Amino acid sequence: MNSDASAPKPLAANEVIKAASNLLRGTLVQELQDTSTGAISDDNGQLTKFHGLYLQDDRDLRNALKKEGKEKAFSFMLRVRLPGGVASPAQWLVLDTLAGELASPSLRLTTRQTFQFHGILKGNLKPLVQRMHHALLDSIAACGDVNRNVMAPPNPERSAALQRVYEDARSWSEFALPKTRAYHEIWLDDALVAGGEPEQEVMYGPTYLPRKFKTGFVLPPSNDSDVYSQDLGFIAIVENDQLIGYNVTVGGGLGMSHGNAETFPRLADTLGFIPADKVNVVGHAVLTTQRDYGDRTNRKHARLKYTIEDRGVEWFKAQVEERSGIHFAPARPVHFTTIEDPHGWHACVDGTEFYGLHLLSGRIRDEDGWPMKTALREIAEIHTGDFRLTPSQNVTISGVTPEQKPRIQAILAKHGLHKENERSRLRLNAMSCVALPTCGLALAESERILPQLLGKLEPHFAQAGVASEAVSLRVTGCPNGCARPYLAEIGLVGRAPNKYALYLGAKYNGERLNRLASPSVTLDGAVAMLAPIIQRYGTERHPGEGFGDFCDRAILPADATFHSVGTVATA
Repeated sequence: MNSDASAPKPLAANEVIKAASNLLRGTLVQELQDTSTGAISDDNGQLTKFHGLYLQDDRDLRNALKKEGKEKAFSFMLRVRLPGGVASPAQWLVLDTLAGELASPSLRLTTRQTFQFHGILKGNLKPLVQRMHHALLDSIAACGDVNRNVMAPPNPERSAALQRVYEDARSWSEFALPKTRAYHEIWLDDALVAGGEPEQEVMYGPTYLPRKFKTGFVLPPSNDSDVYSQDLGFIAIVENDQLIGYNVTVGGGLGMSHGNAETFPRLADTLGFIPADKVNVVGHAVLTTQRDYGDRTNRKHARLKYTIEDRGVEWFKAQVEERSGIHFAPARPVHFTTIEDPHGWHACVDGTEFYGLHLLSGRIRDEDGWPMKTALREIAEIHTGDFRLTPSQNVTISGVTPEQKPRIQAILAKHGLHKENERSRLRLNAMSCVALPTCGLALAESERILPQLLGKLEPHFAQAGVASEAVSLRVTGCPNGCARPYLAEIGLVGRAPNKYALYLGAKYNGERLNRLASPSVTLDGAVAMLAPIIQRYGTERHPGEGFGDFCDRAILPADATFHSVGTVATA
């Protein structure tokens, strides 16, 4: 019998799990009480993502434990919800303490501008979440098929416009939170109120979004959050030092799968300009359009970028305008020049200063000659301003008064951390994901090999006389793109142990994707390929030409493409 080609496709398994979860509760309460295993079921593992948690195991120990007939070394990763990356010194100290007592000793700053714990044992989950709650921190919607941590420029005290952008980002983060009380019941022991109104997810619905949804705010000329990689982006437009509104972008996303041409990175399209007070209503319209039209049958095709790719940006724009009641004005001209965080001391309009501190891969721990965790804890103990995490995994010590500055300078100098900002521009613009040993998706190393890779590449840039040039380098252990490698001038994407796809030629300011230069190469092979290109860059580049622009013009063949790519719509 022939199957009916017109029959609807079955829903993806995650859709069934969400529908049956009782608004993200599942059987998590029961499984957390089960001490016979350090894990939870696969179904509940999907639900914990909405609570900011991933089940992981130490892959370095897998084979040895299997030979001994033992369970994997299970633990959890928890991601904090921290819109705009702002944390008080008191919150910093709580997170530092929790890492030492209930997780692995280190903290990590993510590429989505927040904190991440690793190595949390199942029995430590509730105590950690509850102690975070007392510090006014949570992990609600830090992962899962919802609007995730909202990114924004990290130093709003530099201008009134930046402060307003941060406030808008925080407002959207709160507005787009799920309304279910599941997180509070499961982790904070809030009692379910009987006899009240039935709980509803008015905006998300009972099955939430088809896939994750990411939002970023930027203020030109800095494109620090890679706004064209976001599902939803807001580009701040400033006139006479006042924020007047935003260009709205939609449909960015960088995840793909090796060998699957139907998956691809895509740059966002620009819908147009809106007044500054319309962020939430337009965001709501974008989110609900994706809720209603995103693909719920194939999770590899479920991101907003595919909805727009399939149906067209004009169709999507019409949907958003109808739902929001707002007609987009023509997009205002924008000009991006950099993605690099400010390092060292910088003055702010309120009379304070901030210190931008480079953290390779965002890892905060104590090592010989590099006591980062201790130094930042000492600063937090005396600091009266706050800490601001950046989209590039760095941190700024913000709101430093003239009286405090000598004390903070002394702590940085005592531990030698001021030298971190004296690194090459390649290192200052490098990012990586965690990858092995904890990420279950990693195909190759990333964070652990980045120092080695930089050590091999930096001499070539120095020999070519271009060590002072800003060059973006990003490494990921798999093609999902957590460190945004497809927007890097040099991108390495894991394929297998010590095998990477090498991409070159992105525009440094985040307005052009890179292209495939080699489908599979070892790290040493990548360095060998890059060495003569770097030398040519030093002698053949045009005045002011970036490394990615040089590769795009002079190195990559004209017919080299990166699957199907979106384009940055211009005003």
